[in-house]
Amino acid sequence: MPARIFIPTALRQYVGNAESVQVRGETAGEAINDLITRYSELKKHLFNDEGKLRSFVNLYVNDEDIRYGQNLNTPIKENDEISIIPSIAGGSTAVDQAQDVELSRDEVARYSRHLIMPEVALEGQKKLKAAKVLAIGAGGLGAPLTMYLAAAGVGRIGLVDFDVVDSSNLQRQVIHGTKDVGRPKLDSARDRLLDINPFIRFDGYETRLSSENALDLFKDYDMVIDGTDNFPTRYLVNDACVLLGKPNVYGSIFRFEGQASVFYAEQGPCYRCLYPEPPPPGLVPSCAEGGVLGILPGIIGVIQATEAVKLIIGKGDPLIGRLLLFDALKMKFRELKLRKNPDCPICGPNKTITKLIDYEQFCGITPHQETSMSNNASSNTDWEITPQQLKERLDKGDKITIIDVREPHEWQIANLEKYGAKLIPLGTVPDRVHELNSADEIVVHCKMGGRSAKAYEFLKQAGFKKIQNLRGGITAWADTVDPSMPKY
Repeated sequence: MPARIFIPTALRQYVGNAESVQVRGETAGEAINDLITRYSELKKHLFNDEGKLRSFVNLYVNDEDIRYGQNLNTPIKENDEISIIPSIAGGSTAVDQAQDVELSRDEVARYSRHLIMPEVALEGQKKLKAAKVLAIGAGGLGAPLTMYLAAAGVGRIGLVDFDVVDSSNLQRQVIHGTKDVGRPKLDSARDRLLDINPFIRFDGYETRLSSENALDLFKDYDMVIDGTDNFPTRYLVNDACVLLGKPNVYGSIFRFEGQASVFYAEQGPCYRCLYPEPPPPGLVPSCAEGGVLGILPGIIGVIQATEAVKLIIGKGDPLIGRLLLFDALKMKFRELKLRKNPDCPICGPNKTITKLIDYEQFCGITPHQETSMSNNASSNTDWEITPQQLKERLDKGDKITIIDVREPHEWQIANLEKYGAKLIPLGTVPDRVHELNSADEIVVHCKMGGRSAKAYEFLKQAGFKKIQNLRGGITAWADTVDPSMPKY
């Protein structure tokens, strides 16, 4: 029975540098035996002297781990995929360079709790010191993960971010403090990380990650940790890592739920294998729109840091091929097995993506669609009104119906009730559309403009002609019209 075995990078030298090998067999064991019969040097890397699969080697048939119980008798079908995934995934550069690294007396004292652990010991700590890790984003995830990597002794930490600290960040971005409000996040992050550990090297890149700079930024690092909060950057990080053969330590958060995995195309699936296409723009709210429990990024960020350390020291089972799900409300973890997509356009055998692309376009985002999901809206220059324009018209006494499509708990924080605003949450608009008069001039708003753009689209399709969206939502109103209004 023909099947394909995917060979990890570390073992490709024994199979002519092939990414995969066609084999035959009725079971996984027969397929592996066919492989090692043809490539005898591979046997000692997969099996010990007793003929058992080595403890640091994972074997998957499609998305099923068959290592436990030495279940090599697992039947295989035609075109099944067998993946050899060593637990020592990634960090090879750090491993090589660790031979030339020494720890000072002060470093030995600092890392003593690591050094007395046999899984880390002196060798592992040297690997950490030799390692180079690049984090994308100094926000909710980037804050805890970089602090723990610095404390662990990762020798070089790079951080990409171009934002400044806002007071609304402080509920979760624990690398920054009240005194840092208004400062570039890279500056406050640098101060905090070097205060945690002056023995590390910090490299800050105050720039927006793009297709033009990603490969140059990534190439000097052993791995990349994705702490971003938008789909274009996630796909960009994934594709750059695949093209460069680097692990991508992934994390995402929303409200009370989080995800974590390690996408490493050389050893397993990539992000595109899990999500071949992004959701339509605006379908999945950002944390700014939907909120996030301040503690949640700490949990997921620490998981990401843990995975990075495991990859560096070559211990344990990394989250390659596994998606870890966390629900803070239930305090439960779940794990899903991920499989490599043979049709993946960037890590599959028939690649169609060989260079970085326009990720804004790939995710369906145009300049006008940053706040609107409507093609009709983007072609209509009058579809939006600014807070200043709305205020001027209200002051002149123009009769305008203001519809707030946020949730009741958001209304309680800040609202435009004194201007006659009416609360109709977005999810209830279709059922309450009869409360509105299509002859009236209507302005819809939410927190930042995304949800109200959806309401705008619905009402336009329902026949409303005199309707506009408040650009930037109530946040922009607070910024430009009423600074005394609470922002959240």
